[in-house]
Amino acid sequence: MGDSSSQDSAFAFQGNWKEFAPIALTNLLLTIVTLGVYRFWARTRERRYLWSRTRFIDDTLEWTGTGMELFIGFIMAAVLILLPLFILNFGIQALMLRGYVGVVAVLAPSLYVFLLFIFGLAQFRALRYRLSRTFWHGIRGGSADPGFAYGWSAVWKPVIGFMALGLMIPWSMCELWNERWRAMSFGPHPFTSDVRPGPLMGRYLLFYLLPIAGCVAAIGAIGFAFSRGATAPAAGAAIGFVILGVIAAYLAMGVIAIAFYAKYFREAVGNLSLTTVDFEFTARTVDWFKLLIGSALLVIFTLGIGYAFLGYRNWSFFIRHLEASGEIDLAALTQSDTPELKQGEGLLDAFDVGAI
Repeated sequence: MGDSSSQDSAFAFQGNWKEFAPIALTNLLLTIVTLGVYRFWARTRERRYLWSRTRFIDDTLEWTGTGMELFIGFIMAAVLILLPLFILNFGIQALMLRGYVGVVAVLAPSLYVFLLFIFGLAQFRALRYRLSRTFWHGIRGGSADPGFAYGWSAVWKPVIGFMALGLMIPWSMCELWNERWRAMSFGPHPFTSDVRPGPLMGRYLLFYLLPIAGCVAAIGAIGFAFSRGATAPAAGAAIGFVILGVIAAYLAMGVIAIAFYAKYFREAVGNLSLTTVDFEFTARTVDWFKLLIGSALLVIFTLGIGYAFLGYRNWSFFIRHLEASGEIDLAALTQSDTPELKQGEGLLDAFDVGAI
């Protein structure tokens, strides 16, 4: 890639868990002592370290966000979103108890629509905020789009996906990814994204058809029992087969879901570009399994202390498998003219969802 011809990869993570440990452990301690309030500043310290140890071509990234921005964003989300949502939820229950079924029939779907809209808005604004606080060569990213149109897309596109018997869910995921990233930019250059659902359908259909296959197997087991005259041994064998089948189906669905997401993320990042730079994500399904199982074991065997290292593990995993190709003209890379945000990812924090 232009300036990186001498490098093995355009991206590199140069951090060390021993170096990160004092940050992680003090963050954990201060978060516990302050009953969770310090977590906004803890997240800022963590990102500042992770970004500073991430090299892209010839320079490291810089995180310029502050804990106060994240705290203010959370307070705004709590006042403007969570409080009305709390009141509306209890209002629906009260109306139901008073017998206003018709009113509840209108309010309940409205609440669902409201949640989808806010969840989509959270994803969009979290990504916009992170890009606006990420600097490389003194240049930052961002978006001039407030995200409200994307919020509505996050309502109707998944609904269409489910209305088509769930078969268009990969389409809705790809469309939302494209819309989200096409609204973003870095410096003067907009991102382009054109991920399509076709390559995902094979793994999605495995996930989709597995419950149907499970139901057919259960019916077959019950039919087998009755064909034997419903004797106690036959009935017991049928029940055991169904129980084992349910357990196996749940495990298989989890495995297939991870395989599907691994493929989806590779396709999504692989179809993302910034002017002349094309991105690629190389993690396969087995890599995701190693990440998830390793993180679970880390938390379990450290009695929860390892939770403080999950951000480090996730970021290093992402950067290690992220690639880029193409050329960057640094002389043409000017500062972004997108608005500088005054508060952080409050909606993201309220819903506890990631931006990517």
